[in-house]
Amino acid sequence: MKPHDHHNSFHRQDLAVWITEIIEEFHLNSPDNSLRFEHHEKIFDDPLVGFSNGGDPLYGFFKDDIGSPYMTPFEIFHSSFPDSSARADDLTIISWISPISEQTKLDNRSKTDFPSERGARTKYYSETFQDALTAHLVLKLKESGILAAVPPSKIIQISTKYGLASAWSERHAAYVSGHGTFGLCDGIITRKGKAVICGSVIAQVFIPPTEREYTDHHAWCLHYAKGRCEGCIKRCPAGAVTSQGHDKMRCMEYCFGPGKDYMREQFGFDEYICGLCQSAVPCESKNPVFSFVL
Repeated sequence: MKPHDHHNSFHRQDLAVWITEIIEEFHLNSPDNSLRFEHHEKIFDDPLVGFSNGGDPLYGFFKDDIGSPYMTPFEIFHSSFPDSSARADDLTIISWISPISEQTKLDNRSKTDFPSERGARTKYYSETFQDALTAHLVLKLKESGILAAVPPSKIIQISTKYGLASAWSERHAAYVSGHGTFGLCDGIITRKGKAVICGSVIAQVFIPPTEREYTDHHAWCLHYAKGRCEGCIKRCPAGAVTSQGHDKMRCMEYCFGPGKDYMREQFGFDEYICGLCQSAVPCESKNPVFSFVL
């Protein structure tokens, strides 16, 4: 029996496998997973996929902590489907991690002010890929009788506590969905490292949540876990990362100022850029705490 026949009769784990395969297949075969060189070269390597429940208390905590800019999965789903009777725990957040290609990471390691051309192309073309993947997954779910909402991650407002804040954070959804924890520079450190881009959709279906192998939100960062790393401090050309954490405004001013000028002048891309804190650091391609040796 296929998922679109009667998804309710599917074992929930089979549904998780089916969704994971959709996301993996799209990374493998989509023409949008391309850096658009004359030869075909992928933006992303094979993805990671995780799940969390819409009623997870962490989503409520984010709402209380960040304030009104942030929307819970329940609020997002009901803004898309106002007639739905779904409760928070009827919803599953499908979260995926798209790891940046090895060649792009290699190119970026030698850069000190702005990323390489591969890094610039990754930033510019990754949004098209992620939007296409999101639409593809929502359509596949719909064909199976499963409603899914696209989170409004591009809506930016002001949080009293944190300043700039989005209505939805892909990194926070990844954290709740068992993918990893935050680093000193606020990036999400996954099993495949920090040089990644995250995406998600919110679906009206129950899938068992992915187990979180951590309780501390900094557990996979060497600086917090072992007091032994300041790699992203040294990598930041804007001086926006210190031992105290990440200065979002200073980071943004660099990305949208010199970073945007660089993209336009060098490549003709109307896009901001930096992300050097994702390369040439111990957490670039793995969870460094797993392999840490004194």
